[in-house]
Amino acid sequence: MNPILVSVLSMGLLALAFAAILAVVNRKLAVQEDPRVEAVLEALPGANCGACGSASCRDMAERIVKGDAEPGACPVGGTESARRIAEILGLGEVEVVEKVAVVHCGATSEQKVKVAEYRGVKTCSAANLLGGEYACRYGCLGYGDCVRACGFGAIYMADGRPKVDVERCTGCGKCAQACPRGIITLEPYDRKRGETIFVACNNPDRAPAVRRVCEVGCIGCRMCARTSDNGAFYMDGNLAKVDYGKVYESGNWDEVVEKCPRKIIRMERAA
Repeated sequence: MNPILVSVLSMGLLALAFAAILAVVNRKLAVQEDPRVEAVLEALPGANCGACGSASCRDMAERIVKGDAEPGACPVGGTESARRIAEILGLGEVEVVEKVAVVHCGATSEQKVKVAEYRGVKTCSAANLLGGEYACRYGCLGYGDCVRACGFGAIYMADGRPKVDVERCTGCGKCAQACPRGIITLEPYDRKRGETIFVACNNPDRAPAVRRVCEVGCIGCRMCARTSDNGAFYMDGNLAKVDYGKVYESGNWDEVVEKCPRKIIRMERAA
């Protein structure tokens, strides 16, 4: 017989034998996936944004089924997703505190004192290394790193400052991670009320220092704390803060906003 033909037939038989062995081994050693993983995966939003700390939504689903993560661990899915997952796993009712991004700097480009002409890379992370253009060391640098980080189109720049669309915001926290000055935080949001309230300033300095760098920065006058009907506003040193454990029980937001002399107590409403 032709030796070449023998070689070809031999190799073909060997290939078939190895394929058969691999098929048998694969079947014997196959790891059976919990069918609940697929069901949980369907209940997740599928954004694969990584906000939960997992590499993907599938990874998150596997962690939830194993008990390594709570049904409400996905910040993007919110309450509805958490309830569906709890039902799949046979757990009781779960409550998830939904959050939205809040920007603690309300000054426009014109309201901030400019001290330099920045000509470097137009990103906040780069500008922050040199201090940026503005005198305030705590405010927004204005180059939109937060906007580029958001995968949901929920944050945009207006007059040199970031604004949040609370209807689109999923509370993933990517914008907060991208901000080198930490002026964006995630705070509880009552979707039934359709609005949130916050202090649009991050400067902890005393009033004279604040006035020198910004036209609208918090001057620590305590007016919000005195006006609030339930103590939802308080002073942290020279800077006004909101107690989000109390603020949604408050009934006089409009009065607090109106009495702030610097107009940095602000509300974001759903459109």
